[in-house]
Amino acid sequence: MLIYKTVTSLLLLFMFSCLSCKNHVEYKSPAGYDLSKPQKFLLNDALHEISGITFLNDNSDSIFAIEDEDGKLFTYTFSNKQISKSKFGKKGDFEDVTILDNKTFVVLRSDGSLFLFPVAAISNAKIDDVRIYEHFLPEGEYEGLTAADGKLYALCKNCMADNEKKEVSVFTIDHPGGDSLSIASSFKIDISMLKAKETGKVKFHPSCIAKNPLTKDWYIISSVNKMLLVLDGQWKVKEFIPIDPSLFNQPEGLTFNQKGDMYISNEGGDGTADILLFRYQAQ
Repeated sequence: MLIYKTVTSLLLLFMFSCLSCKNHVEYKSPAGYDLSKPQKFLLNDALHEISGITFLNDNSDSIFAIEDEDGKLFTYTFSNKQISKSKFGKKGDFEDVTILDNKTFVVLRSDGSLFLFPVAAISNAKIDDVRIYEHFLPEGEYEGLTAADGKLYALCKNCMADNEKKEVSVFTIDHPGGDSLSIASSFKIDISMLKAKETGKVKFHPSCIAKNPLTKDWYIISSVNKMLLVLDGQWKVKEFIPIDPSLFNQPEGLTFNQKGDMYISNEGGDGTADILLFRYQAQ
């Protein structure tokens, strides 16, 4: 009987080990980063629905953020974990924020509307100098916006003109000065190389975009199917990397500091919102 119990226990242990190995997924990382070992900053309820993040100049101690529901710009200071805010608009589905030419905050609403206000205005609890461009972008749903090389780049999450299995639209926006704002060009990112095993049954719906200041590569995250895309300067996909849902619960914000360190923000969902910091290591 003892031998039978011993053999049975060993068989069960072997089966469990095989099952664990089968279910184990090894997640890769883009060059220069280790996505398995972030420094985590937990956020309070004010930023539970955090949806966009950005930096100003070389100050990496303070990050600017917006959240889905209120027209408020938040400043989070890493060193003392303090949060301040400035109101710039009414309630709305705000998805991303960036800074153009170190002078102007630009906030993206999901319907393609843009809200612009000067950096100097954030010292006020309420920002009055706000220029609103209602439904500026073509009809669709938008979640990604970033500034680079004096231009704005808006990424469409769900546009009727896109074949969601093969392409994603990007709109380049010029801001020549004053109140002038214009769509300079548009193009499509070819994502046809993404297969079902990488994206699951959900179509690719990008949620944030940023440009790495050191490598000049573009980074795009799709929250719904937990995927990171790295593209070169010509917007060609270099690699697509599944990301760990246990770390990236709902990644909606992405930005870099001038050292190349990458920051990704997660909405809280049923838990706590956070910002994950991934230090850049030169190859």
